[in-house]
Parts: sequence; C-alpha cells; structure tokens
Amino acid sequence: MSSRRRFLVLTFVALLGIAATAWLGRWQMSRGEMRERTQMAIDVKHQLPALQNSAIAAWPTELTDDMFAQILHRTAQLRGQWLTGHTVFLDNRQMFGRPGFYVLTPFQLEGSSRVLVVQRGWVARNFVDRSQLPVVPTPVGLVEVNGRLAGPPGRLLEFGGSVEPPADNLGNAAEKAVGIPVIRQNLDLKTFAMETKLALMPLTLLQTEAPTVSSEAGPKDGLQRDWPLVNSGASKNYGYAAQWFALSALIAGLYGWFQFGKPYVAKKRS
Repeated sequence: MSSRRRFLVLTFVALLGIAATAWLGRWQMSRGEMRERTQMAIDVKHQLPALQNSAIAAWPTELTDDMFAQILHRTAQLRGQWLTGHTVFLDNRQMFGRPGFYVLTPFQLEGSSRVLVVQRGWVARNFVDRSQLPVVPTPVGLVEVNGRLAGPPGRLLEFGGSVEPPADNLGNAAEKAVGIPVIRQNLDLKTFAMETKLALMPLTLLQTEAPTVSSEAGPKDGLQRDWPLVNSGASKNYGYAAQWFALSALIAGLYGWFQFGKPYVAKKRS
C-alpha cells in the first residue's frame, strides 16, 4: 500500500472514530438533559399538596398512560383500614444491603370500595427458617397513612414458587385468605386483584411514616422505610458523555501525533 493511500485510509478511520464517539457523547448529554427535566418534574410533584381519599376514589379503574404519569410520585394522605388478611411478604428484598421482606398490605379507603396496596416497609428475615414470618403489628380500625404514589413493586428474577409458612407461624397475618401465598418473590397487581377479589388500584403507595390511628397511638410496627430516593440518573449519562468525548479527543490526538507530529519531530532530528 502506498504512503498516500495509507494516509487516506487512516484519515478516514480516524474521522469515522472521532465522529462516532462525539455523536455518542452528544447522545448521552441529551439523555442526561431529558432525565434532568424528568427529575425537575418529580421534584415539583413532591411540592404539590398531598392527594386525599376523594381524589383517588374518583380515578377510573383503568388509568391511561398520561394520567398514570401525572399521578406517579405524588404524595398522598389517606384514611382507611388495613385488610390484614391479604398481607404479603416479598422475599429477597434489601435495605442497606441486608436481605429481608417488603411488607405489603391492601388498604381500603374510608367510604369507598377502592383498595390501594401499600408498601409498608422492610423487615429482616429469619436466616435459620426461611418460612418464619416476622410479626408486624397492624392497627385495627381507621388509620391515616402518608406516602408517595408509586408503580407496582419492582420485579426480581424468580427461580421457584412461593414459600408457604406453617399455619401456626402466620403471626398477625393469621386471617390470611385461603390459597393466597403469604411469602412471594414478586407481586403482580392484576393477578393479586383476581386472587383477593379486591377493587385494587393499578398502583401502590410507598408508606413514608408510621400510620396514625384515629383513636389513639398504635403499636410500633418495627418496619424500616428508608426507601431509595427517586433519582433520574442524569449524572451517569453525563459521566458516559465525558468518557465518549475524551475518547474522541484521544483519537484526534493520536491521529495528529502519528500522522503529523511524529514525522515532523523525526524530520527535525534528521
């Protein structure tokens, strides 16, 4: 291959690499900007007044994508009662790196048939006996629950079926409905609604505070509620963009050195 042809080939490859890496860097920047706008919208929602029973009870059974997007991440202050017989424990959930259960209990709104699954918090598991359920005190009667609206619980890779604790090991969930697993890996809201025959809303509430009992203070439930903060992840995109731009600059620098800088230095020395 002649020196001129080699020069043209290397120039084409270098320009292609510079253009591709620069485009990828710009694409990551645009993704980061989009996520920043999403984060700003979420922050605005957190500042809005908390939704009450009347607003949630007025929603249609099937939410459109636009309505779901408007509701998601809004704070809510709801009154109703726990349906403890349908409490489920999601297994292999972590908080601060410790494995345990997410405790989920349906919550029926006061004066309505509407039910919202509440992600009440996290509790450690028994490492000796996987089927051993922790006792989670649950107030009876009307309570007030505060939290923020979220989608269904995150899904984990499911290797096997649910684990059913022995009948004498149900703690305060002894009123559970027959045939409905208490310990689960995942919870699909539509399937759960068919199992329980409850008018479930197609979203959940991440409880952020211990419930307030209408009559008097109830027992501590012992649940941790250090939920991960909602983060758009824009910083990751900006980090990736910096890497792509640095690679683009590196390709340009290496091309300039080997094609022009190095030959010039060698010529000067000769």
